[in-house]
Amino acid sequence: MHTVMPECDTRPNASSALLAGRNVDSVIKGAALGRIGNLEVRLARNEAEIAAAQEVRYRVFYDELGARKELFQAHDRRDADRFDPLCDHLLVFDTSLSGPEHRRIVGTYRLLRQEIAAAAGGFYSEGEFELTQLIARHPGQRFLELGRSCVLPEYRSKRTIEALWQGIWAYINHYEIGVMTGCASFHGTVPAAHAEAFTYLAHHCRTNSAWDVRAVSGRYCSMDLMPIEAVNAKAAIAAMPPLVKGYLRVGARIGDGCVIDREFSTVDVFVVMPVKEIGARYVNYYGGEAQRFAA
Repeated sequence: MHTVMPECDTRPNASSALLAGRNVDSVIKGAALGRIGNLEVRLARNEAEIAAAQEVRYRVFYDELGARKELFQAHDRRDADRFDPLCDHLLVFDTSLSGPEHRRIVGTYRLLRQEIAAAAGGFYSEGEFELTQLIARHPGQRFLELGRSCVLPEYRSKRTIEALWQGIWAYINHYEIGVMTGCASFHGTVPAAHAEAFTYLAHHCRTNSAWDVRAVSGRYCSMDLMPIEAVNAKAAIAAMPPLVKGYLRVGARIGDGCVIDREFSTVDVFVVMPVKEIGARYVNYYGGEAQRFAA
């Protein structure tokens, strides 16, 4: 996923709001899917907005976190790949900013549905993890890959991540998504630097056999890196990226093994979130139709 998200608690609070009456038009036509104060979330409507989201991604992944482009691509200050035209791009706008809408984008998520991925040769994450058997075990489910999520530094707050989740929930309801998946990233290219967090995940957060996924052959790195009795659970959780902690709170599980991504200078783990296993309080909060507008 190569994600940078706020260091915050993703549990719902009374100050957040969902838009009532979500329907087909609101998703397809790019109407607002959620609002919290001056933040509004919706899908990209045009190429200018997608390009602006790619610029936001570049600022975070390349300028801030040190991802590396090929020399011939370095002049293009956008993070773009072959999957972008296939995906829906979920965007958070700061409506208090002046200027054209595409210059108000402060956060983004990339969404790739199973039927689109299948027609185009697979999901992005299949370059790192074996998904074929997972998908085959659940023929009645619709899979959605979440990726490329990031938020500009000055907007890394609970409000922004809740706005993104409002949009995600509207999207999965509209498309009847059964499973959310994707890669989540730890900074750096040395798995041992995350030994305590990885060992904790390997022992306490692994997928069960029905949802198990393994890193691809040749790229697999073990996550079981130290004796489990030496792991301090509180320290292990504290060392995890905010996005990983947020996924775990809503009931996500982690696949077998991690993968080094040298282009983005990350170590990636695979996240599986069956929608039916997401905690009831999150379903009620993000999926409800109550009109709870924030000031």
